[in-house]
Amino acid sequence: MARSETTKKTTRIQRQKTDVILEAALDVFSDFGFRGSTIDMIANRANLSKPNILYYFDNKEAIHISLLEKLLKTWLAPLHEINENNPPVEEICKYIEQKLNMARDFPRESKLFANEILQGAPHVLPELQGSLKDLVSEKAKIIRKWAAQGKIVEVDPHHLFFSIWATTQHYADFDIQVRSVLNDETIDPFDTAAPFLKKMFSTMLMP
Repeated sequence: MARSETTKKTTRIQRQKTDVILEAALDVFSDFGFRGSTIDMIANRANLSKPNILYYFDNKEAIHISLLEKLLKTWLAPLHEINENNPPVEEICKYIEQKLNMARDFPRESKLFANEILQGAPHVLPELQGSLKDLVSEKAKIIRKWAAQGKIVEVDPHHLFFSIWATTQHYADFDIQVRSVLNDETIDPFDTAAPFLKKMFSTMLMP
């Protein structure tokens, strides 16, 4: 936990310093992963001394956990917004577009999360098994309800979400591969991916 979070009230300077540290740590962790990163590397990126970093955070793990907690809140927001009262295909396509936009706007966060998962999710496993699992189960019931009403085809809700996550995050986590294969600087992969993915999923889901 950040030391500044242990007090009831933090000063503006403390909040600014915390933000600077987290921003620098996001760069370092997304480039080198948790195991390959050090407090010294974060301090250098933040232009702060190591003791200054340790004044605000107990250790490297505390910084990493703070970043992941913030990321999960952002990552789950679009999933919360899926509304069973709206047209199903429209809702799912909106979710796809939101996830793709997040992959475009938060590439470092995407790599941070991917690295955490590849290491066995040591810092976020309780959240994955708790809040994420519960939220997906809640939205899975909506998917099944839509299918039962004949609004979409029968589909495994969990694998639907896995597929959406995989296809949208690919453009952030494998950005260099995507751009190398396209080999056209005039093409924005995210712009061309959006209509393709929405068409692919909507075609699959339409009854």
